[in-house]
Amino acid sequence: MNELQNYIKNSLSVIFFSIFTPLFAIASVIFLVKLATYTAIIQMSVLEMLKLYLFMLPELLFHTVPLTFFLAATLTLFKLSNDNEIVVVFSLGIKPKEIIKIFLKPALFLTIILSLNLYYLFPHTKTLSKNFFVYKKTQAKFNISASEFGHKFDDWLLYVGKENDDKTYSNVVLFNKKKENEEILISAKKAEIINSNGVLSLRLTNGEGYSYSEDKFTQVDFKVMNINDKMNVMLYPYTTPVEYWSIPKYTKKLISNALFALFPLISLFLILSIGIVHARYNKAKVYLYLFLSIIIYYSTAFAVSSLTNYYTVPIVALIWLASTYTIYRKQIVAKF
Repeated sequence: MNELQNYIKNSLSVIFFSIFTPLFAIASVIFLVKLATYTAIIQMSVLEMLKLYLFMLPELLFHTVPLTFFLAATLTLFKLSNDNEIVVVFSLGIKPKEIIKIFLKPALFLTIILSLNLYYLFPHTKTLSKNFFVYKKTQAKFNISASEFGHKFDDWLLYVGKENDDKTYSNVVLFNKKKENEEILISAKKAEIINSNGVLSLRLTNGEGYSYSEDKFTQVDFKVMNINDKMNVMLYPYTTPVEYWSIPKYTKKLISNALFALFPLISLFLILSIGIVHARYNKAKVYLYLFLSIIIYYSTAFAVSSLTNYYTVPIVALIWLASTYTIYRKQIVAKF
């Protein structure tokens, strides 16, 4: 029995990684293409793109590992059936439930890891990635340079005459029309952008300010003037996983993702029902059944995600488990 267990686990590991590697690569490429679209809005270095990729890594693993295990376990049994080795196994008096026990440990291990990943890592990494985008967008809005065209700084129209090597600007002019009958014009010999914990301000040095309307004209000379940006930078708060998943829109996602995490464990009966076949008569149907099983389960998980009741997860899991067990009894137990 130990030899059979080691043989099946070795075959499972080989097929698992042969499926996981291209599947994970495709998912990574899709994410990188999506990430490339953001570079049209914000500027990111290679290290920042790598950091963002690491933030999304738990989600990539979460969506690829359950599918990979289901496919690998089924194809492992299909390979045994196709090589007529499964017939020898049953001829030796080994029951189908013994094969289920072999797949039970890795399936249970993956389900636990995926559940911990979902509940603890997801809130943390998703919040970090969202705040990263907010911070980069804030920086992008103030990536000003000297040109014949003006820039916008909060309510001000900004013109930069010269950009210096020390990241300061010379011959700066700002214009603002706060009221219908009043206009403000400010000129400064030097300016620099100050970033204090994400709050940006424009520091002007050695300049003059003019305020004029139909009734009066005012001139002010200054050595240093700070103009703060009033843009509301909404960072996403994060405290604990419980509070994160308590938000209604995240609760719906938790329900569907919890079903995805349970997929390897509650599909063991279905894995045997699809993977153990008569090589001559049922060979062509294996891949069709694999495709239909994944479509049905994932469609159901997405459909019930609109419900915010946590009882949805065990109800759907039990229904799936009962249905696949019925198929297992008819297809496997009755024959072997």
